[in-house]
Amino acid sequence: MISCCEGNNIRNESKKKVFIIVYNQQALNDWQHQIPIMKDIMNLNPVLWLNPKLKNMNEIASLPLEGEDIKKAELLWQRFAPFLENEFPETADTKGMIESPLKRIDHMKEKYFSDMEGALYLKCDHALPIAGSIKARGGIYEVLQHAENLALEAGLVQKNDDYMKFSSKSFKSFFSQYSIGVGSTGNLGLSIGVISAKLGFNVSVYMSVDAKQWKKDLLRKKGAHVLEFQGDFSEAISAGREQTMADPKGYFVDDEDSENLFLGYSVAALRLKEQLYRENITVDADHPLFVYLPCGVGGSPGGITFGLKQVFGDHVHCFFAEPTHSPSVLIGLATREMDRVSVQDFGIDNRTEADGLAVGRPSRFATAISDQLVSGIYTIEDKELYRLLAMLADTEKIYLEPSATAGITGHRQIEPYVREHAIELSNATHIAWATGGSLVPEKDMEIFYNKGKRLI
Repeated sequence: MISCCEGNNIRNESKKKVFIIVYNQQALNDWQHQIPIMKDIMNLNPVLWLNPKLKNMNEIASLPLEGEDIKKAELLWQRFAPFLENEFPETADTKGMIESPLKRIDHMKEKYFSDMEGALYLKCDHALPIAGSIKARGGIYEVLQHAENLALEAGLVQKNDDYMKFSSKSFKSFFSQYSIGVGSTGNLGLSIGVISAKLGFNVSVYMSVDAKQWKKDLLRKKGAHVLEFQGDFSEAISAGREQTMADPKGYFVDDEDSENLFLGYSVAALRLKEQLYRENITVDADHPLFVYLPCGVGGSPGGITFGLKQVFGDHVHCFFAEPTHSPSVLIGLATREMDRVSVQDFGIDNRTEADGLAVGRPSRFATAISDQLVSGIYTIEDKELYRLLAMLADTEKIYLEPSATAGITGHRQIEPYVREHAIELSNATHIAWATGGSLVPEKDMEIFYNKGKRLI
């Protein structure tokens, strides 16, 4: 039914064999029989998939990471806060912490979702300082950890030192002998490129055809080398991995297989807990929390879901949102093939206006963890992303990238899940995670908005 071909992918520190599954027509027909929604997925129709492997937290024997790892990650953020505040004045209000507001969007709800139960919030990661997207959490964290490890190994710093040292010319000279590479559709490249250049690293960003030109231009302005590829995300990341690891002092930030990226994202759960407390929002069996996360390769939504499950347990319900043309994590989980298959194997083109979500193959590391934690995945059409963009701008004066709006209608997708789990929604809190948009040039945002207005 299927054939397997073996190839080698170079990872950060080792070579791993990757088995690519190639489906013939009979195999595809079998999948459509086994997974009722597969025909709709392949026909690019919006679908909702509920995760049959979802477990209660007390049923999970083990995961590659645990709650203590999130706490350690938060300590690294705290150590680097003086450096970040010094190098990036936009973090002064948060004293060097990279965090975003939690905003109640009542005007949006009243005009367009008046029948929904519970309160609707927007987690404004589009406004995260430095990189203007959710990728600031994972990307900046991984580069900071790499810089700390190099400095510790060289005896330049101890963990109880003042990390303002990292702003010195001597530290930047030290890091200039090292290179960092990353493959990206745009936002991860921005976060990696900006922080790496600021520390003094030689940084190269390998960008797919989906990446917006303004992101490439901004990266070059910040001091990063940008290499462009005509293929999609998978081609960019493969080329970036190979070229970076050819340098003995090279370090590749692997969006398909990074524990550090994942941990950087997970710290958002600790910050959200504090924000909910300040808003007097309770999360328990009678006050469920629903979180809707735009999903590309799966690292950022997976990391946040992992963190939220550690903090709120079974009282939080996380759903991923993917474009109909790029449902990579959905296909990986639904078929149980995880990262061994791509959307192209199922005749799906991976072409979407949601550039940050234009990923054909899911993350190996993140998908394996999300398998037991995510409540479900829904897909959404590009035209709906544009409509939501204009609706949010009109009602709340908040401007997002198209991909960042994917979570806003999550509450409309969950009825079968709520019914199956007998969840009462009257006291529910719904959070749509906004993932990018604050750095979009005004001209580009105007184009997005006008397109959305025409579609409403």
